Amino acid sequence: MQHSNTDNITRQLNYLSHITSMKQSQNKEPGNPGCLEEIHKKVKDLYPCNFEGAKLSIKRTLSQHFNIIHSLIFSSMTPSGYRFGGNFIGDKRVGLLEKYPIIRGEIMTNGNLTATFMHTLKCRYRIKLGAQIENREYKAFSGTIEYRSNDCTASLTLADPNILKKHGTFVIHYLQALTPRMTIGAELAYRRGIKIPNYQQSIVTMAARYSTGKYTISSTFSKVGLHFCYHMKASNQLQLGLEFETNFRTLDSESAIVYQLDLSHLDLTFRGLFNSEMTVAGVFEKRLLPSVNSSILISALYNYKKEQFRVGVGLNIG
Repeated sequence: MQHSNTDNITRQLNYLSHITSMKQSQNKEPGNPGCLEEIHKKVKDLYPCNFEGAKLSIKRTLSQHFNIIHSLIFSSMTPSGYRFGGNFIGDKRVGLLEKYPIIRGEIMTNGNLTATFMHTLKCRYRIKLGAQIENREYKAFSGTIEYRSNDCTASLTLADPNILKKHGTFVIHYLQALTPRMTIGAELAYRRGIKIPNYQQSIVTMAARYSTGKYTISSTFSKVGLHFCYHMKASNQLQLGLEFETNFRTLDSESAIVYQLDLSHLDLTFRGLFNSEMTVAGVFEKRLLPSVNSSILISALYNYKKEQFRVGVGLNIG
């Protein structure tokens, strides 16, 4: 809910990524390609985070490592009520912006809890643990170990394991940078469970990404479907994204056009969406001075097919 802080970090990351790509082009070194699950990240970041009703978020920084967040939500579509969250960031620095360990958590008045822990070992290894508790039961759990070299990333994920019933999901990711612009990768996902056809299922997915800095094309392909994204930075103020996804089994396809407009001189950010389901959506954010981390948000979404219209107003403080 802290879109202002996220936007500032995103702009810094985009600038550093641009500078890094220029240096890599000069040195002809591919550099680390990141992780495969973020291969479509540039387009995904343009999507507006729509909400309905009213939201109030108050962030208080207790120290340079720890802050807490009080959230109050009133909505007829999502669970309403009070939420309390906390973030801890350690001293170990990796790169220019990453610091570890990272501990995040959020709890609601009904006892539902989500928590995440991330840490790094010798800069190249990263560990991530996530858990979700709902109705006094473990709803989800996942653990990931990741290795990053100068030109590739490999990761291993285990989600919702049940040793006694032999249930769970096992995923292997690998992403290789061939050149500063071209990246390819693959994913192997294996699942076991009583709700899965034939009790078990395995899927191999191939991935590719080509980026010039101004344009980025990314795609993942498997026997299940095709996912294609195109991102363009039209100017310093405007970014455009196109996403297309099709499922070969159900023969369903979806497409969307997203964009982000940044007017830094007015402290304004607008994210918009139009998709094949005849949905038009947008989120308007106005940062409030003198605090750049405070903002007011207005969300609107209209679905022509279902004739649904939703409006939300939010306020972030701190």
